[in-house]
Parts: sequence; C-alpha cells; structure tokens
Amino acid sequence: MTTPTYPSTQLLIDGQWCDAADGRTLAVMNPSTGTEVGRVAHAGIADLDRALAATQKGFATWRATPAIERAKLMRAAAALVRERVDAIAAVMTQEQGKPLAEAKAEALSAADIIEWFADEGRRIYGRLVPPRNMAVQQQVLKEPVGPVAAFTPWNFPINQVVRKVCAALSTGCSIIVKAPEETPASPSALIKAFVDAGVPAGVIGLVYGNPAEISGYLIPHPVIRKITFTGSTPVGKQLAAMAGQHMKRVTMELGGHAPVIVAEDADIAQAVKAAGAAKFRNAGQVCIAPTRFLVQNSIREAFVKALVAQTQALKVGDGLTQGTTMGPLANPRRLTAMQQFTEDAVKQGAKVVAGGERIGSSGNFFAPTVLTEVPLTAKVFNDEPFGPMAAVRGFDTLDEAIAESNRLPYGLAGYAYSQSIKTIHQLAQRVEVGMLWVNQPAMPVPEMPFGGVKDSGYGSEGGPEALEAYIVTKTVSINCG
Repeated sequence: MTTPTYPSTQLLIDGQWCDAADGRTLAVMNPSTGTEVGRVAHAGIADLDRALAATQKGFATWRATPAIERAKLMRAAAALVRERVDAIAAVMTQEQGKPLAEAKAEALSAADIIEWFADEGRRIYGRLVPPRNMAVQQQVLKEPVGPVAAFTPWNFPINQVVRKVCAALSTGCSIIVKAPEETPASPSALIKAFVDAGVPAGVIGLVYGNPAEISGYLIPHPVIRKITFTGSTPVGKQLAAMAGQHMKRVTMELGGHAPVIVAEDADIAQAVKAAGAAKFRNAGQVCIAPTRFLVQNSIREAFVKALVAQTQALKVGDGLTQGTTMGPLANPRRLTAMQQFTEDAVKQGAKVVAGGERIGSSGNFFAPTVLTEVPLTAKVFNDEPFGPMAAVRGFDTLDEAIAESNRLPYGLAGYAYSQSIKTIHQLAQRVEVGMLWVNQPAMPVPEMPFGGVKDSGYGSEGGPEALEAYIVTKTVSINCG
C-alpha cells in the first residue's frame, strides 16, 4: 500500500488561500497510526476580521446574482467534486480513519447534494396576495437572511459542510465555515471545488482554530445573521443561547441515541444486515447510528446470534488497506470512552458477546462490540456511545419498546423492523424522532428533511425545509392609485 500525499491546509479568506496572520498551525493526526500527517492553519481574531469583511462583500455580490447563475456555478462545483473524488477520499481516510470506500461514498454524495440544492434554489418563490383595495398591489418577497456562520464536526467532514454551504449558496447567502481542525483537508478540498468553479471571492470563507474563540467571536458579530451547527447537545445549547442573545437565526443538528425496535414478526436477516451495517459504519461515529437495540424477547436470541456473526466478520484496519470494512476511532478520546462504556455496562450486569476491547497498541482501533442484557441504568443506554458498540435489550410489548425509545431527551433518528402494517403505523405515530427508517438502513437523501426533535436540535438540513432558515420574508404593499 502506497500512502497518498496529505496536504497541509490553509484558510480561505476573500477568495485567497492563506496562512494565519500570525503563522500559527495545528497538527493533524492519522488515527490509524497516531502520527502527524500534516498541519492546519490556526486563525486568530485578525483573520476572522478579514473573513467577516470578505463575507459581507461576498453577500452583496451573491444576493444580486440570479438564482439560475448561482445554480450553474454550484453544478460546476459538483462536477469538480466527482472528478476529484479519489484524491478527496484518500485525504479524508488519512485524517478521519473511515475506510476508503466510505470516504468515496461521502464525497460522491456531496456532489448529489450540491446539485439538488442548486436546483431547489431556483424554486424559492414569493407570491402576490389579492388586495382588499384594487388600487393596491400586495407582494410577499423571499430574500436571503445574510452572511452565515457554520460550525461542523469531524465525523463526516464533507457531508456536514456541504449541506450548510449549499443551503446558504442556493438562497443567496454568503457563508464562513469553521470546519474541524482534526479533519481539515477534505472540507478544504470540497470548498476548493466551489472556488475553482467560479464562486465569487468572499461568498465562501473557511477558517480553523480555537472552536470556542471562533464561535464566541463570529456568533455575536453584527455581520453574521444566521448560525448553523452540527455537534454535541451541550455545545449546541451554549451556541444557541449565545445566538439567541443576539437574535440570530439558528439551525441545530445535535446528538442522538437512536433506538432500533425489532418486532417479533420482523425479517431477522434483513434487520441484522441493515441495522448492523448502519451501526458500524464510520466505526459507529455517526449521529444517526443505531445505538439502543430493542428486540422482542421471542426472537432476541436469534437476533443476537446473527448480529454477533455479522459483527465478527468485520475487518478492522487502516482505511487505506484494501478489504478494510471498519477503520479506527477518530481520536484517543473515543477510545477511552469505549473502554469506559464497556466497563460500566459489565459492572452493571451486561454481557460482552463480541468485541469489548482495544485492538493493538498503536492507532485508535476498538473491536466492534455487542452487549446483551444491558440494564437501563447502564451508561451506554443513557449517553450516546458514538462508537462501534451495539447494546441489546429485550422487550415483551410494543408499548414497552416505544416507552424506552422515548425515555431519553434525544430525538434524532430511529429504526424499526416489522412486517405488520399496524405495528409500523403505531411506531410512525408514537416514536419521538425527527427521522424514522422502517425495514431499511438510514437513507438521508438531500430531498428529504434531516433533523431532530427535543434535545437533538431543531431545523432541517435536507429537503425544501433546509432553505427556510436562510430566507427572510418581506411584505411589500404598494398603492398604485
């Protein structure tokens, strides 16, 4: 295996790739080896001020660009992403750890997302309202809210950026992206496609640095009119509170703890194949990953047996190695967390039937894990594990499973497996989540809403609903008499 070159990453300010004004950088580590592979520029306040001035100028240009022209530039960017997909995927795997096939799928999905939003931006319509006085014309106009500040996580370094950038660009907004310092090069490659496609200077900015300093400076700043964040619930609440103090619009896609309800009439093979694959994708570091497996007791033993077999067949290793189906955790913090989740569950009576331990002594590898007989008091059934850990618990009645699904304050995603129309209808009506996938893995296509309820956030990052938070509505009433 030849390791591809990993680039060091610069800031993008006013259409120019540049180092931080004070020259500071941060190390980027390869989670498969634990070694440094590159550096990323660390923005300071001076850099943020330049980025803010540029985004204000870029907004003035971009909002005056016809929607059809914006769409053409976005589609050109999508074409460049497809052309460069192999190089982008290789960079992502080195910095994030996911298998090369998953990284490539993420990049290709980004191209689809760009194209969908490009076209949807052409369908932002106002309306004429019949007046009470025929000498008056009443209009409802839809206008871009203004410059956007976006904050994105490391688990899907392109997917989480592209949804925010596209919602902003398709509505006529400019945007500054604070992308993750741990995985900086792949979002940079995505944004480079927009720059190379001809998106004007200042329309997109890209910065890295101290997350608290950047959010604390950008969110209150009068230039910024909209905040969008993907990450943990505690941090999301802090940023939403800050935005609220300054009357800024907010979209929050926060943590989850997705229940998986497997009814006794489910197709067990289908449920294990779909939910098991979803569980261990990206080493379980997925906000919509199945986490609490609730299986009807009459089929629990058979389900666990099949899940363990599928889990043990996974090939864990460096994401660049051919045949790898699960890579490392993204950082040592997640490795420690998995060990703590396992120890806590076992202490409270759970059984480890697969995995449960670190693999090797270098890199952040943790064996894909299945726990059974997990009590409700176990940490893994209350806090999002965000790792390769499936916790299984039995239930007798559907009401019991629904109650457990709704017990936690999270409400992002859920999964269900059943052949009964009645059961599926009840689950669709009663499970408190923003997204429910039935008899299939997660299908977060761009044309469908993507977001949660309760402590999992508010707003959408998919479907026409995603554009609503980037648009302001203006009433115009004209007396023509």
